[in-house]
Amino acid sequence: MELKPELISRLEQLEKKYSAMGQDIISYLDGLLYADYLTYWDYIHLDTLLTMQNPKTSLPDEEIFIMYHQITELYFKMMLHEYDQISKQVELKVDFMIARITRINRYFDNLTHSFDVMIDGMELEQFHKFRMALLPASGFQSAQYRMIEICSTDFINLISKDLRDKYADKPNTSKPNTSLEEMFEHIYWKAGATELATGKKTLTLKQFEEKYSHQLIVLAEKYKDLNLWKLFKSLSSEDQKNEKLINALKLLDINVNINWPLCHYKSAVRYLQKDPEDIKATGGTNWQKYLPPRFQKRIFYPMLWSIEELENWGKKWVETEVLGQK
Repeated sequence: MELKPELISRLEQLEKKYSAMGQDIISYLDGLLYADYLTYWDYIHLDTLLTMQNPKTSLPDEEIFIMYHQITELYFKMMLHEYDQISKQVELKVDFMIARITRINRYFDNLTHSFDVMIDGMELEQFHKFRMALLPASGFQSAQYRMIEICSTDFINLISKDLRDKYADKPNTSKPNTSLEEMFEHIYWKAGATELATGKKTLTLKQFEEKYSHQLIVLAEKYKDLNLWKLFKSLSSEDQKNEKLINALKLLDINVNINWPLCHYKSAVRYLQKDPEDIKATGGTNWQKYLPPRFQKRIFYPMLWSIEELENWGKKWVETEVLGQK
């Protein structure tokens, strides 16, 4: 059998590759010879994936609740993969940054447009029953969402809005972690996991802090100079004027800080609001104060927005999606 030139070329390249690592190409070719063909179900571990739904009740719609949250976390992992790619660029190019932020926005767009699964895709009566078996677990405890926030902006934009001026003027010390840990104590979402009656930390928050606080602080330190805003500011003055990049960052700001929390707000209104008294959210989270952007004024890139846009942050979404105004 005559070997084609392209096959000989590939074999020579493989031999060069494995020789550089002190490996024998014949052994690897034997491995290829004996290996089974890859299947779709083995590649994505389908059998394992489909057995990872373990409801706590016999109510059918609880499985919908579980699967949608699992899908959400996979999307979050895809987003963090994009942030990681951007942060590892030795010489960050504006086109690369735009492409990756656009991917993140696309993932968020898919999530927000599918959130009707959570709003209208479960029976209200079933939800009110099975949610009581989930305490104190809550979507509030999604660490990956917190990581996305940390990777997106300077950490100061994530602390309670009433304290931002204080920490913005705080001078750098010889121990940057000390200042970061101090600010972490005032991160905005802690106020959303306090008991409605006493103001004390919920068990939901205590569990989350015990598991993830150190990891999140370490990530914040890592992204202190690698978050999207810092990387944007590191570009040339000409690149910082790039309209596509600015629009991609602004859309990300809207997706994370308006669209996503208000999708949850709309869901909470349907499932948890009961006139004249609101039902406590799963885990006791204070969703009425935590979810609406107008309360938190959490904005990743305030320098990219007008004063009017900042003052009316999230107002248009609420008028259209929640109040039904046109």
